[in-house]
Amino acid sequence: MANGLDSFVDALPALVWSARPDGSAEFFNQRYLEFVGLTAEEVSGWGWTRAVHPDDLAGLAATWQDILASGAPGEAEARLRGNGGEYRWFLFRANPVRGESGEIVRWLGVNADIEDRRQAEDALRRSQRFLLEVQRLSHTGGWRFDVASDIVESSPEIQRFYDIQPGEEYTRPPFWFERIHPEDRARVEAEFNRCLTTHTDYQAAYRILLPSGHVRYQNAVGHPIVNEAGELVEFIGASMDMTEHWEAMRELERASAALHELREAMSRAAQVATIGEMAVSIAHEVQQPLAGIVMNANAGLRMLAGDSPDVAGAQETLRRTLRDGNRAAEVITRIRALFGKKPFTYQPIDLTEAVHDVIALAQGDLQRGNVALHTQLAEDLPSIMGDRIQIQQVVLNLIRNATDAMATVQDRPRDLEIRTEREGNDHVRMSVSDTGVGIERGNTEKVFDPFYTTKDEGMGVGLSVSRSIIESHRGRIWATPNDGVGTTLTFSLPTRATRVTV
Repeated sequence: MANGLDSFVDALPALVWSARPDGSAEFFNQRYLEFVGLTAEEVSGWGWTRAVHPDDLAGLAATWQDILASGAPGEAEARLRGNGGEYRWFLFRANPVRGESGEIVRWLGVNADIEDRRQAEDALRRSQRFLLEVQRLSHTGGWRFDVASDIVESSPEIQRFYDIQPGEEYTRPPFWFERIHPEDRARVEAEFNRCLTTHTDYQAAYRILLPSGHVRYQNAVGHPIVNEAGELVEFIGASMDMTEHWEAMRELERASAALHELREAMSRAAQVATIGEMAVSIAHEVQQPLAGIVMNANAGLRMLAGDSPDVAGAQETLRRTLRDGNRAAEVITRIRALFGKKPFTYQPIDLTEAVHDVIALAQGDLQRGNVALHTQLAEDLPSIMGDRIQIQQVVLNLIRNATDAMATVQDRPRDLEIRTEREGNDHVRMSVSDTGVGIERGNTEKVFDPFYTTKDEGMGVGLSVSRSIIESHRGRIWATPNDGVGTTLTFSLPTRATRVTV
C-alpha cells in the first residue's frame, strides 16, 4: 500500500489487514500489531495464527479456507491474544478485491472487538438458562398475548405442562381455551375477556384436560400493558402448574381424616383399657349398695313376717333400700356417662366440676391402692369449651397413670395431689402430682408417644390419647419431674371466652 494510505489505515480504530489471493497475510495496520504485540515480519504469511486462541484456530482456519474457496465475502469469530496475554473475542470479516478481469487480487479484512458483546450474550444465555431452570423447578411458565396481532407467545415450560402435540397451532388464543377442562372453560374465558375490556389484572384457577386424558391444575395471572393513549397493547402473564400441590392437599385432607378416625379409635381403646383396669373399683362401688339392698330387704321381710309386724321398721328399711338403690344407679350413670359411645359434643365445661365427677368414680381404686388423695380445686374457674367426656377421659387417664406410678412404692406415703387453677387471664389448668417412681428428664416428651409404657401389662396409649384430646381442644399437656420424688402431669386449656374471640 502507498504510504499515505498506510497512514490512513493505521489511524483507523480497528484491526485492519490484507492478504494475498492464496490467503497468506501481507499487511497489518499499526493498531493490529500493537494489540497482538508482534512485528510485521512475525505475523506476515501465516504467522498471524500464533495470536489465535488454540481452541479457536482449527475452526477459524477452516472457515478462512471456505471463504477463499467461495471467493465471496465471509466472516468468523475467534479469540486473539493481546500483548498482555489476555484473549478477546473478535469478528473477522474478509472481502475480496478483484482486478479488471474479475480475478481476486487481494483480500481486505477488518477484525472488530466483540468481547463486550460476547460477554453480554453469555450473561444473557446464563440468565435464560437460569430462568428456564427456575421455571422448571417451580412448574411456572410465562406467556404474552399481543392484542394487535392476536398472537400468543409461551415459554418452553408452559408448553411442556400443556402437553403441546406436533402440528398443534398454539400461537392463537383458541388453543389455550380449548385445553381448559369443559367444566371450567366458560368461566375462565369470560374472566379473561372481562380483563381485556377493563384493562385489569387477570387471575384464574382451573383445570386443563390433556390429549392423554389426564387432568392438571393451573393457576394463571396476567397484567395488562397499555400505551400512552390508554389502549391495551398486550397481556403479560405466568401460569403455575399446581397439580402436585393440589394432589398433596387432597392427600393431606385424607390423611387428616384418617388421623382423626385413628385418634377416636385410640380414645375408645384407651377407654376400654381403662374400664378393664377399673373393673374391680366399679364392682366394689356397686357391690356396697347392692349388699345394703339385700340386707335391708331381708330385714324388712323379717319385720313383716312376725305375729306383730313392725310396719314402721319395715318402712325404714325400705327407705334405706331405696337409698342404696339410688347409690347403685348413680354409679351406673357415672360409668355410662364416662364410657358410653356417644358422639363428641362441644359445650361449656366447669373443669373443677368435671374433675369432681371423675374423682368420685376413681375413689374405690385409690383406696385399694392405699393412695392418699389431696385436692386443691378452685371453685371460681371460668368455663372451657370442649367435649366433657373427652376431658374427663384425660383426667381419669392422669389419675390412673399416677396411681400406677406409685403401685410399687413401699418406703414413703403414696400421695396424690389434684389441683385446678387459673393460668393467666385466658387459660385454666389441672395438674396431677404423685410420689411414684418418677420419670427421667430426658423422657418427659417420650411418655406421650403412642405405645410407650414402663408397665409390664400397660398398653401405652393413655397419655398419647390424652395429648391428642388436649391438643384438639387447642391446649397443651406436659410432664415435669418433681424436685423430690414422683412426677407432675399438667394440662392447660383456653377458656370459653378465649375460644369465642379467636
